[in-house]
Order: sequence, then C-alpha cells, then structure tokens
Amino acid sequence: MTITFTDPNIQRRRELGAFLRSRRERTSPQQVGLPGSSRRRTPGLRREELAAVAGISVTWYTFLEQGRDVNPSEQVLGAIAEALGLDDAERSYVLALSSDVPALQEGDDRSVAPEVADVLRMVEPNPAYVTGSAFELLAWNESAADLFRDATTAPDPNLVLWVFLAPAARDALCDWSGIAQGVLARFRTSAGRHPGSATLARVQSELLDASPEAREWWPRYDIGENRAGAKRVRTLSGQILLLSYASFRVADRPDQVLTIHRPIEAAGVPEGGRAGS
Repeated sequence: MTITFTDPNIQRRRELGAFLRSRRERTSPQQVGLPGSSRRRTPGLRREELAAVAGISVTWYTFLEQGRDVNPSEQVLGAIAEALGLDDAERSYVLALSSDVPALQEGDDRSVAPEVADVLRMVEPNPAYVTGSAFELLAWNESAADLFRDATTAPDPNLVLWVFLAPAARDALCDWSGIAQGVLARFRTSAGRHPGSATLARVQSELLDASPEAREWWPRYDIGENRAGAKRVRTLSGQILLLSYASFRVADRPDQVLTIHRPIEAAGVPEGGRAGS
C-alpha cells in the first residue's frame, strides 16, 4: 500500500472528518435520545441528527466531515464530542487534529538523551525501552531484549511492526489480540497527529501490506494513549509472567515514550513448557 501526502494540514482536516464520520456511524439514535427506526438506511446517526444534538449548524458540521478549511472552536468540538460520547483519548485526538501544528521534523525524536538511557540501566532487571513517534525502538535494556525477543534484532527495530509481523510476538504476548489492537490504536493516534511524516507513512504502508489483522482493524479509527496497565508475557522457558507497566513521555522530546515493566507475579509454568496464547 502506497501512502501519498499533500499538505499536512489538509491531511489533518481529512483525518478529523474521517474520524468524526466513523464515530457518527457507530452511534445509534437511541444513544443520544432519538427514536430509532428499522427503515433507516444510514448506519448510526445522520449528520443533521448529530448537528441537532450538538446544537450546531448542519452545514458547519458537514464542512468538518468533508475536511473543509474551517476553524471550529473548542466549545463546538466539545459539543460534538459530548454528542458522540467520545472518551478522553478521543477528545484529545479531535482537539489535536483541529489545530494547525508544524509538521514533525524527521529525526527530531531519534536521539535518546544520556540521562534517559541511564534510566534503562538503572531499572534492570525490569524490562524497559524507549520508542519514537513511529514506534521505532530507540533504546532498550537487556531485560527488554530478552523478554521481547526478536524485537531488538531487526535492522530498523519497530514495536508495532514486531507486534504484528514477528512470530515471536504472538508467542511472547499471551493476550496478543488485545495488546495488538491497543498498540495499533496508539500508532493510529500518532499517525493522525503527524501527517506528512515519511517514517510514519513507511511503517503504516509496511504494516497494512503485511498484516491482515491491521488491515481489518485500521478502518475502525480506534484511538489510544500511552498509559499504565498489566499484561501477561511468556518467557523463552515457557513461564508466564504478569507484568505491570507504565509509560512516560520524555520531557524534552515529547514524541519519545519511556515504558517500564515490573513483574507482579509468576502466573504459572504451562505443562510441557508452553501453552497457546
């Protein structure tokens, strides 16, 4: 799949329009207090229905979905977000896409500060790594290399490509489907916020070309933010560990994310050494 780009701000407006349409089409009339009908041909809400619920002009809302060069206020976007029932990550995404922001300068976030690299060593033996805007693996410690096997040995290591394309990822990540969908949602968020990035375009193209799951899930416009949580992983010996993790944006390089894992408990050793995810 070839990704072609025009002006980054035009792309950002198109992404906003496509995202709003995807959420409108998955919102039923009943969810916003309107009567439903079995005769409806339009999935979800009609534009005029959403505009009425949000208290804005249907023409204005139509311009937004069409990617026109309009400048909606934060109040208008908030009303649309409220009508669509957007969560905090989705609201933040809408606000980011509505603002003209300078394009990401390629290479700006690839250099990891020595102080951040020191943190990776300090937290050993807890697995930790740093990713960039396109989910490039920029730095990691030995524990992360051991646990997320094959992720760091590629010529151009990339977390989202490893999760979807590396056989080792499906073995290491016990709950692969849920983790993969979360990673894709966060990658989608970054791609939307950085239109015009050649690196993001290359990764997106490779991902959608090679992964049937990514192609299936991409049109859903799932949005995600880096956060804390827990995941089950399988070691090379077959032991299943429950890890807590937390992600932090690097202060001087906000497109870099430091993620640290800590074992909570051993969830068991499968009979025969391994078990299915």
